[in-house]
Amino acid sequence: MLLYMSNGSAGTKSTPLHSVSVAGAVVREDGRLLAIRRADNGTWELPGGVLELTEAPEAGVAREVLEETGIHVEVDELTGVYKNTTRGIVALVFRCKPAGGTERTSDESTAVDWLTPAEVEERMAEVYAIRLLDALDGNGPHVRSHDGRQLITHK
Repeated sequence: MLLYMSNGSAGTKSTPLHSVSVAGAVVREDGRLLAIRRADNGTWELPGGVLELTEAPEAGVAREVLEETGIHVEVDELTGVYKNTTRGIVALVFRCKPAGGTERTSDESTAVDWLTPAEVEERMAEVYAIRLLDALDGNGPHVRSHDGRQLITHK
């Protein structure tokens, strides 16, 4: 049986409303975490973006981190799956190690910084900070939903 997510009712086919993105929770040996300030809205987030149709998730993470920060990474493991229920975005977050490169901004980032966990909590909205903090706890992969502003607790 083929299952897919769509905006139609059961038995009718329609265009899916979900997209898949990938993000890198890049952790240095000193425990600092790589973050960017987005050019489009000024918020601090993990480097990442939309996964290309023919791209493996791990390759997409490495590409997005490099494009947005100038940092090459080794992808370690999936640490979480996060769904934005308002925008229909499913984000796959992978813990990564830096493997070279030099920090730089891009068309998508106006700042690149290595933050402590406390700085992550101060600078990032909870729905994005939790992705980095989940990557540190070693209990993943975590599965969480949010509406763009706050986490949704499922009972």
